[in-house]
Amino acid sequence: MANSRRDFFKSAAALSVLSAAGLALPAGAQTTPVGPPTTGDDRAYWVAVAERLGRPVLTHLSRRGLRTRMPVEQKPGADRFAYTHLEAFGRLLCGLAPWLALPGLAGAERTLQTEFQQLAQVSLDAATDPASPDFMNFTHGGQPLVDAAFLAQAILRAPSVLWEPLDARVKQQVVAALKSTRSIATPAHNNWVMFAAAVEAALLELGEPRRTDRLEDCVHKMLGWYAGDGAYGDGPDFHFDYYNSFVIQPMLLDVLTVLQKHGPGFDDTLKLERRRAQRYAAVQERLIAPDGTFPALGRSITYRFGALQVLALMALKQELPAGVKPAQVRAAMTAVIRRMVAAPGTFDSAGWLQIGFCGHQPGLGETYISTGSLYLCSAGLLPLGLPPADAFWSAPAERWTSQKLWAGENLPADHAL
Repeated sequence: MANSRRDFFKSAAALSVLSAAGLALPAGAQTTPVGPPTTGDDRAYWVAVAERLGRPVLTHLSRRGLRTRMPVEQKPGADRFAYTHLEAFGRLLCGLAPWLALPGLAGAERTLQTEFQQLAQVSLDAATDPASPDFMNFTHGGQPLVDAAFLAQAILRAPSVLWEPLDARVKQQVVAALKSTRSIATPAHNNWVMFAAAVEAALLELGEPRRTDRLEDCVHKMLGWYAGDGAYGDGPDFHFDYYNSFVIQPMLLDVLTVLQKHGPGFDDTLKLERRRAQRYAAVQERLIAPDGTFPALGRSITYRFGALQVLALMALKQELPAGVKPAQVRAAMTAVIRRMVAAPGTFDSAGWLQIGFCGHQPGLGETYISTGSLYLCSAGLLPLGLPPADAFWSAPAERWTSQKLWAGENLPADHAL
């Protein structure tokens, strides 16, 4: 088993340096860039990326040494040490959770998954045990509400791994940690309302009494900021950034799913949000250029391919918009991920992420950005929660929309929702 796992990662690592011919253009079309080439095993590459992101965080946290081993890159004077460790853990699990919970894997991938399941469970204990040197900050300042929400979202996405197998002591610790964030006032005027709602949705699922002021009331605020064509304002104002994908729509979908489960009144709202998310996913797919780039627009672009979380989530849910095939989403997202992961300086010499969009670009880091927050890129890996036989992984790669259009294909016109 150890040899098969070693062979798997040798082949996965090789994928990052292999190149192949681009997809053939239709007869008579102009020659245009079709993006970074794709190999025959995109899933192996995605799994290798998940392993590269997750191993430093989960290994050191499971040994209760994350605080001493993880570097904290940040703007001078930003003072993010108190927050960065929960950021790394919560955001990493938010993206890896569907893969951790996927049944039926085999071979080397199953070996890695089993290891990461165990590391995640031990890490949950280390992060929430008050006696642990890695006990995380859930109450000091406002930031812990954000990353407790990502951790809560991970539990909602993979309860069979991140909740049900935990012993009673660890479950009590997790609930106490999440409940302690209630000491942080609910923000009223931006996407932070969804963080309070996500924590409360998880607590409701874990059997705790609901807090309407931090759950339903926050959801209704967010819904009231809908701006049109599948996008929400970040509060009353609309921003050209990726917060619809980083936070707003994925958390709306997860929280509304919990509310629908626990009582009537949210069926139509969930259906409406699903249509909005599908439209936003369609926009995201069109934003991926023929060469596998996408616009570095707005704040927090150092979350890299986490900006595509809505597209990844709709693929995971098998609810992609009409006309967008799973295989073209896989090809497009693989092109993006390859470019970003392969960029020199994305990781430091010890394997930790560094601030940047395409490589190491510390000037892009806002004052709230630090090493831990960068791990939200894992949200772009959500389709790993689909089995290898699913069409997302098994169908031959297809050109994505911008490749087709720039190659001269005659496609239907795009329309607003």
